[in-house]
Amino acid sequence: MSNSQDNPGSTRITAGETSNPKRPRRLQIGIAVGVLALLGAGAAVATTAGNSNTNTSTDTAAATTSPAAELKLGYFGNITHAPALVGVNQGYIKENLGSTKLTTQVFNAGPAAIEALNAGAIDATYIGPNPAINSFVKSKGESISIIAGAASGGAQLVVKPDIKTAADLKGKTLASPQLGGTQDVALRAWLGKQGYKTNTDGSGDVAINPTENAQTLKLFQNGKLDGAWLPEPWASRLVLQAGAKVLVDEKDLWDGSQTGKPGEFPTTILIVNKKFAAEHPQTVEGLLRGHVAAVKWLNDTPAAEKATQVNAALKEAAGKALPQDVIDRSLQNITFTVDPLAGAFPKLLQDGVDAGTTKQADINGIFDLTVLNGVAGEKTSAAGLGKD
Repeated sequence: MSNSQDNPGSTRITAGETSNPKRPRRLQIGIAVGVLALLGAGAAVATTAGNSNTNTSTDTAAATTSPAAELKLGYFGNITHAPALVGVNQGYIKENLGSTKLTTQVFNAGPAAIEALNAGAIDATYIGPNPAINSFVKSKGESISIIAGAASGGAQLVVKPDIKTAADLKGKTLASPQLGGTQDVALRAWLGKQGYKTNTDGSGDVAINPTENAQTLKLFQNGKLDGAWLPEPWASRLVLQAGAKVLVDEKDLWDGSQTGKPGEFPTTILIVNKKFAAEHPQTVEGLLRGHVAAVKWLNDTPAAEKATQVNAALKEAAGKALPQDVIDRSLQNITFTVDPLAGAFPKLLQDGVDAGTTKQADINGIFDLTVLNGVAGEKTSAAGLGKD
C-alpha cells in the first residue's frame, strides 16, 4: 500500500491487504485472498448466498426490514468523488442515517471496491460505472443496484508534450488506475477506435500498464510513462506538476446522443449491495438524503469556498491537501449531479466488451432510482434499464 502522505487522493486496496486509516470511523478492511480470487473469477458473489433460500427469504426480509446497525461506505480520494468527500467530511450522510453507525473506506480504483462490496466488507460505494456494470454482469444481476449519480466529466488522456496525435502513440506505454476500471475501459476503447490493438496483459500496439495513481505521477515525472487516462485530480496533477498535456478530454467523445446532454458522461455513481438494500431500505434512504444534500452543497457553494472545503475533505481522506491550482482546475472539469446518465450505459457496456474486460449481457435492472426520485423530488430516468 502506498504512503498516503505521498498520495493525496488515493489509498490502494488490494486483495488480502488491510488499510490502516487515521480516522477511527473508517472501516479497516482485511479481505481474504482466497475469497477475492474466487470473486475475481466470477464464480461467486456475496449476495448469491443470501438468495439461496429464495422461497422464503424475500417475504421474510420484507417483513423484518429495519435500519442497519452500521453502514460501511466506500469511496475514492478523487475530486470526482467530491459528493462522498463532502458528504462524509461535513456530516451530511451521517446526520441522515439516524442511529446507524457510519464507517468508511477509501479505495484507489473501482475493481478493488467491487471486490470489497461483493465480499460484504462494505455495503455501498461511490464508484465508476464500468466496475459496477462488470459486477452486475458477472452476478447475473444479483450483486448491485445503481441508486444515484454523483459526478460527470473530469477524465482526460494526458501525455508527454512531444506526442501530438493518436498516431504518435504506437509503441508507447500508457497507464490507467486499474484494469477494468472506468478510465481503463475508456482508454482501451478509444485506442481501439484509433486502430490500435491492446491486450489486458499489457501487450499490443500500445502497452497499458494499470498503475496506482500516485505511482503514475512519479513514473511520468521519471520519464517511464508516456501518458495516462486519469480522473481528477490526477489528470490536473500530471498537467500542472509534471508537464503533461491533454491529448483527449473525454467530454469531447460524448455528443449527447445517448443522454441528451452533450459533453456529459458518468464518471462517478453510487451503488449499493442488493441484499443490504432489501434488508435496510431506511438506511439506503438516509444515505441518499445525505448524498443529495452533498451534491446540492457542491452546486450551490461559491467556487473559492467549495475548493477550500473539498481540499480539506481530501486531506482528511488521504492525508495531504492539493495545491490550489490543481484543485481549481479539477473542479472546473467536473459536473456534480445525482443523475447517473443511464442512457450512457449501453455504450459503456459495449466499451467494456470491446476492451476485453467484460462480456456482452443484458443490463436491464441495473438501476433502482425510485428512492432517489422520492428524496430528490424530481424524476431521474433509468432509461429503460431499471426502476425509476
